[in-house]
Amino acid sequence: MPLKMMLKELRLSTFIQNLEDHQHQAVENTWSYSEFLSKLCEQELARRFQTRITKWTREARLPVGKSFATLSLSDLHQTVQQPILGLKDNHQWASQADNVLLIGPSGVGKSHIAAALGHHLIERGVRVKWFSACDLVQQLQKAKKEWDLMTYMTRLDKYMVLIIDDIGYVKKSDGETQVLFEFIAHRYESGSLIITSNQPFSQWDQIFPDALMTVAAVDRIIHHSSIIEIEGESYRKKQHLKK
Repeated sequence: MPLKMMLKELRLSTFIQNLEDHQHQAVENTWSYSEFLSKLCEQELARRFQTRITKWTREARLPVGKSFATLSLSDLHQTVQQPILGLKDNHQWASQADNVLLIGPSGVGKSHIAAALGHHLIERGVRVKWFSACDLVQQLQKAKKEWDLMTYMTRLDKYMVLIIDDIGYVKKSDGETQVLFEFIAHRYESGSLIITSNQPFSQWDQIFPDALMTVAAVDRIIHHSSIIEIEGESYRKKQHLKK
């Protein structure tokens, strides 16, 4: 069987694209067999990495334009900058199923930070999925009505990190809070959550219908977690004034 056909059968498309060019370079630069093969492998791996990043970014459904490149960290207080950079520089927390909680009033940049962490994690080989809290609850309720809740929650386990934005907007109804609590319990110590909330923990009784459920949910979330409280003026307002 010809070499190109074998490479096609092995799905080494980048090998095929670069084969002739590398053969010429190998002759001109007197590459060894291992050098020749190594350079082809490097390009194949680079293509596969980029393909994976593109696929994971598309499926993550992160907000467009919210990355560390567009996040003005200098507008945030030093006590907020340091833990964010720590989470960015060392993503070991994601593989340990630790959580990240971003708490503060509307407009201070919680969602932007969460999305930026999401983009950064994908580039580091971590699979991520973004949900608004209301959308996640709707999906969980739909699955429960179809007697498929455990299957749906297990399907989400393929994402090492799930981002839940604006958990404070979940309606305080038995149906919504029950599935949210079941999801938090299922996710506990098995996968990471990044949660944004405009309500401090002392007000989470507005989300869950009774004190015991509130305590149990908060206990699971804050165990193994980084809690970042963001205060100050609206981040969006400051960005608008700069423009």
